[in-house]
Amino acid sequence: MNLSSTSSVQPAPFQRPATLLGLLAVWLLATLGMRPLLVPDEGRYANVAREMLLGDGLVPTLNGLPFFHKPPLMYWLDMALMQLVGPTPFAGRFASMLGAWLMGAALFFALRRWHGPRAASITLGVLATCPFFFIGAQYANHDMLVGGLISAAVLALARALDEPAGAPVSLRWLVTGWVLCALAVLAKGLIGFVLPALVIGPWLLAQGRWRDMLKLLHPLALGAFALVALPWFVLMQQRYPGFFDYFVMEQHFRRFAQTNFNNVHPFWFFVAVLPALTLPWSAWAPAAAQRLWRERPLMLGLLLWWVIAVVGFFSIPSSKLVGYVLPALAPWCALLGLTIAASRGTAWRWVMGASALLCVAVVVGLTFKSPHSNRAAALALAAQMAGTDQVVMIDEYAYDLPFYARLTKPVLIASDWADPALPTRDNWRKELFDAARFDPAMGRRVLWPLAQLAALPCGAGAVWYVVPAGASARIAGLAGLVRTYTDAQTELWRGPARACP
Repeated sequence: MNLSSTSSVQPAPFQRPATLLGLLAVWLLATLGMRPLLVPDEGRYANVAREMLLGDGLVPTLNGLPFFHKPPLMYWLDMALMQLVGPTPFAGRFASMLGAWLMGAALFFALRRWHGPRAASITLGVLATCPFFFIGAQYANHDMLVGGLISAAVLALARALDEPAGAPVSLRWLVTGWVLCALAVLAKGLIGFVLPALVIGPWLLAQGRWRDMLKLLHPLALGAFALVALPWFVLMQQRYPGFFDYFVMEQHFRRFAQTNFNNVHPFWFFVAVLPALTLPWSAWAPAAAQRLWRERPLMLGLLLWWVIAVVGFFSIPSSKLVGYVLPALAPWCALLGLTIAASRGTAWRWVMGASALLCVAVVVGLTFKSPHSNRAAALALAAQMAGTDQVVMIDEYAYDLPFYARLTKPVLIASDWADPALPTRDNWRKELFDAARFDPAMGRRVLWPLAQLAALPCGAGAVWYVVPAGASARIAGLAGLVRTYTDAQTELWRGPARACP
């Protein structure tokens, strides 16, 4: 198979890879640190990276407890930048930005080879100004990083098979594809190789190319995958014997099959979400469908099946978050961009400008109105507390407060940790409760019974109580408290030091 374009036209200056990909990086970086972290996701994941930087760099921790919801690649990337610029929102979103840039670069080079520089440049512009892409690149969680790695892996594996008839598979591209799959596994787990296999495998079988499927299983490529993907998982299983059951069985298989998780949506959720979040570009979807029906070219068939496979896969479980479908964004935007490039109209240029303004407007809006942010309370706490002081959160874990306050030791979290229904509810309590399974001693120290607030451990410093706004009745029985800060989200109360006998 050889899908490469035969065009010999020299690209215009703004179709050159270095120029376009440099502009893409500037576009994504310019507003990366503009707004406060959103709660819970951004606060949680940015602070896990900060805690890993303070710890051994291998075990993700949430308030000092081993946190194995996700693998460590995102945290490692954010940690690397935090070492240079400090723990800032900019650094906490670096991995997402990098995943988005990788998605754009991989798509651009693939389409440049298969459809020429003009089509690749237009498609990159569509992707870059797509609100779903831009906001995903500015959001600190694992979805955009794994989406970019999966997209690059699929395109690398397709490129490995894109050789003249009778020629062997390109081993360089094959190994690259498998290494990208390994990195995707380190970014979010088993979908790192399940989704590329689900895209490439059926596409090859539909063409009767089962021998090419066997070529993908080259020992060198499989060895490279194992060398990159396995060491961290093996090390965690050695340190924590329950790791495999929790990370693989519970966070993958049971979470995929069960219905007791949050964000339950109907089967058709992503069928509506993907076009909605890619407006205004999805207005070209009917024209793209007509082109597919009329021409049915091989490359567009891969892109179409890629979208169907990812959307179908994530439509099966009842729990659905919009970020799950990001691995389908590259082929979806490619179908739209290639349709635009094949048309004679110029309206897309105005749409690109309007869409770019929309992307920036969303970020600016979130900058001035960040729902549930604890940034102000955290800065007030950091300005008043001493190094020996203890922080206690009352019946809520303010994910972003330790990040902004730059706390160097875990806080105590007072709640009803003996509630028998706690393990069945998908919320912040369950996250911490599950994490305590891997370090019970630390769990007993930081997960404090709310009914025993008067018996907190002694210490030389003051005790700071972080209380949800309007919930100060929960600490009414404690003596000597002074409220030092309050806003719409949080109250800070200072208590006297608890002298040791």
